[in-house]
Amino acid sequence: MPLSLGAEMWGPEGWLLLLFLASFTGQCPAGVLETTDLVTVVLGQDAKLPCFYRGEPDEKVGQVAWARVDANEGAQELALLNSKYGLHTSSAYEGRVEQPPPPRDPLDGSVLLRNAVQADEGEYECRVSTFPSGSFQARLRLRVLVPPLPSLIPGPPLEEGQGLTLAASCTAEGSPAPQVSWDTEVKGTPSSRSFTHSRSAAVTSEFHLVPSRSMNGQPLTCVVSHPGLLQDQRITHTLQVAFLAEASVRGLEDQKLWHVGREGAMLKCLSEGQPPPSYNWTRLDGPLPSGVRAEGDTLGFPPLTTEHSGIYVCHVSNELSSRDSQVTVDILADPQDPGQQVDLVSASVVVVGVIAALLFCLLVVVVILMSRYHRRKAQQMTQKYEEELTLTRENSIRRLHSHHTDPRSQPEESVGLRAEGHPDSLKDNSSCSVMVRPPAPPVFPPLSSGPSPGPKCE
Repeated sequence: MPLSLGAEMWGPEGWLLLLFLASFTGQCPAGVLETTDLVTVVLGQDAKLPCFYRGEPDEKVGQVAWARVDANEGAQELALLNSKYGLHTSSAYEGRVEQPPPPRDPLDGSVLLRNAVQADEGEYECRVSTFPSGSFQARLRLRVLVPPLPSLIPGPPLEEGQGLTLAASCTAEGSPAPQVSWDTEVKGTPSSRSFTHSRSAAVTSEFHLVPSRSMNGQPLTCVVSHPGLLQDQRITHTLQVAFLAEASVRGLEDQKLWHVGREGAMLKCLSEGQPPPSYNWTRLDGPLPSGVRAEGDTLGFPPLTTEHSGIYVCHVSNELSSRDSQVTVDILADPQDPGQQVDLVSASVVVVGVIAALLFCLLVVVVILMSRYHRRKAQQMTQKYEEELTLTRENSIRRLHSHHTDPRSQPEESVGLRAEGHPDSLKDNSSCSVMVRPPAPPVFPPLSSGPSPGPKCE
């Protein structure tokens, strides 16, 4: 009775009968069944299940039966490839199993499993029935790779001055478990954790850092590696660190340029921040003068006048903080005005004259004071000398009077004087003299001096 080839004949009983009859087709197997141990395919791609019989030249392959083998559920028919009636598939795989495109070798029992899904992963058995060698069988394992679809989620807003903060997290799920790493020049600390499911695994990696303004605008790239990917997948996140730099004002480097009549004078406020800061110009001693325009970080002046002198303040702020910087503007006289130059020269001459007059008056006062001082000093010395001279004269007169008195009643000093003038002690009796030694001369010579009165010779 011929074997029906309709789809309804592929019940369990039909498969068992087919396999039983095929096992007794031949007695002495002489050929070899070529296949592979592992077939790897990416999810969604077509998987080729190889099964090639290599036998004698006169041998023929009658049919090839494919079944999926499950340790718990047993064999599940997949397809039957008959050399005369062609390919027939089971209802579970209808439309998904095909023969490889021609030209096809009659000894090749390979089939294509279209659009492989993760549920197709498992073991498959190929059984070949030949004539006259009999039947052969082989098993292979189908592995379906599920490439990951990574996703990167930025962390909370970063601000300069924070501690260790999450910058971003990257998650990838696939089969087998993917590898997640970070590619960046920013200094930070990565950490990973994984979650395993029945047919796949998810890996999440986090990148922590201490925010600083140098990190603003730097790339942080998540790199995912997987055998189902032709190349690594990369997701780049640009770091945004909120900060505000100190403010400074430029434009007053040469104060001499800020003179009356100058045109195009301006001040520029320098700062940077994230988010970009806004600028506000004010003047401490009043409102901005007429004609002064504030445009962002620049303060422009009309032709300068003395009214533009003052203290100007640049206020910089963003969502994070604010900064202030102030400068003092002094408008000088116009160096091109001859009248003003003459006034300046005249003022300089007057100042120099006043200073010279004050120095001269000071010199005169010093001379007068020094003259009075020396005059007073000279008078004191003269008076002292006269007093000493008077005292000396009185002593001399007192000695002369004591010369005519009793020697016994005279003091030893008078006796000595008389003895010194005794005629016997003189080499020449014709003269008699008494020597009186005057006191030491003063610093200044006396105004008038006369011979000291001496004793008369008797």
